[in-house]
Amino acid sequence: MKSIKSLLIIVAFAFGSLLYATNTNPEAKKMKSVVSQEVQKLLKNPNFLVDKDMQVTVRLTINKKNEIVVLSVNSNRKSYEIEDFIKSRLNYKKLSEIVEAKVYTLPVRMVSVI
Repeated sequence: MKSIKSLLIIVAFAFGSLLYATNTNPEAKKMKSVVSQEVQKLLKNPNFLVDKDMQVTVRLTINKKNEIVVLSVNSNRKSYEIEDFIKSRLNYKKLSEIVEAKVYTLPVRMVSVI
């Protein structure tokens, strides 16, 4: 009888740990989704020709006025044109929804039209 109680306690503990580990914050996911959608809208229709597909990582934060502030733009190719484009399109643009002020890291894919 004692071993059955011990087994039930172990199973309950394992199940509780599993539930705790899989519990994600849906509000944080929503905020990142809002920021991602806004960035996607702002970066549409670049004013230059993208000759190769390119992956860029943009680190940004949201200030107290709910504006985007670009911290860095990293890519495998050094292209000042793309960096300037991203910074000019994103810096100090207001978001449509209020978002928590923290650092966001977003992948941006530049797709060639050729």
